Amino acid sequence: MSLTLNQIKDNPGASKTCGRGGKGQTARTGVAINGFEGGQTPIYRRMPKRGFVNIHAKTLIELTPGKIELMVQKGMIQKEQIIDLAFLKLIGFAKSYVDGVSLISGGELSVPVTLKVKRASKAVKLALESKGSSIEIA
Repeated sequence: MSLTLNQIKDNPGASKTCGRGGKGQTARTGVAINGFEGGQTPIYRRMPKRGFVNIHAKTLIELTPGKIELMVQKGMIQKEQIIDLAFLKLIGFAKSYVDGVSLISGGELSVPVTLKVKRASKAVKLALESKGSSIEIA
């Protein structure tokens, strides 16, 4: 008697699941449930929690006089242009998720500009206002 495909059968008593149990996620290959330690309390729950993340914090972009000078030299900022968050998003300097602009010191600015920012350091505010720039903090 010759063997044909329609005559192939499992051995008597063989399991159709090959030792993997029933259906579902764990019956598939390559599955490791993250953080599961076999019923033991996972390490992320045994360890003490440290620190604090303020969910109400605003994301600010840092702007320096040097960066403004570079944008002026490249022609991205025209004379008498008001530099605020909306303008910085428009020219692609600030990402869409940024909530405001923080003006910090760094570099020199040769032309007077008008700025609307969320906050500014005292040193940069004095330096820019002495050269004719105006800074509005909103």
